Amino acid sequence: MKVTAAVTGVFLAVAGPTQHVGAFVSRPALLATTHARPLSSLFMVAEEIQGIASKAEEKMGKSIESVKSNLVTIRTGRANAAMLDRVNVEYYGVETPLNQMASISVPSAQQLQVDPYDKSILGEVEKAIMEAELGLTPNNDGNTIRINIPSLTEERRKEMLKQCKAIGEEGKVAVRNIRRDGVDAIKKMEKNSEIGKDQSLDGQDEMQKMTDKTTKEIDNIVAQKEKEVMKV
Repeated sequence: MKVTAAVTGVFLAVAGPTQHVGAFVSRPALLATTHARPLSSLFMVAEEIQGIASKAEEKMGKSIESVKSNLVTIRTGRANAAMLDRVNVEYYGVETPLNQMASISVPSAQQLQVDPYDKSILGEVEKAIMEAELGLTPNNDGNTIRINIPSLTEERRKEMLKQCKAIGEEGKVAVRNIRRDGVDAIKKMEKNSEIGKDQSLDGQDEMQKMTDKTTKEIDNIVAQKEKEVMKV
């Protein structure tokens, strides 16, 4: 777990004279805590801080996966069924993902084929694809929908680069919000005198390190996608 610094601070207080665990050095304030709290209380505090970190880490991981799945929908000049993942069709008044109501195949490197399970909604599917702003033109022959994937122009590539950056920024905003919630939870523990100021600062520092690592990973993912978009 990435918040061992904050958590270890509590365990160091329990351990007594030990001063070093990894790169973390216990502080006098933590040692003093042992005289004010029973051991069971200290262990509960450690578990609660670790719980905050675990929850934040899990949510940040989901943000990374969301960025990846959204970037897949940006086309790179070759047909890919995932390009239509963000297309939603109104079906009996409910917005439903296209890939849940149609078979999407790739008959060639430059074409997608969409076969709705309910043929009566071909018109709605065609409309949804056009309104998804994917730069794709569906051809409805009354039985199936074919989408020819045109070669990317320089102008279109630049537009897609902007989309990549926007998706990445959306992911990083989500990560920063997760960090804020984690830090607020730690500060609340400090305010309620459940932990000392040093423990609070350690926890907040680890939350920031987790955030920095995650945002860097998102930047790398976006950069890789940008290379794919610009590849001729």
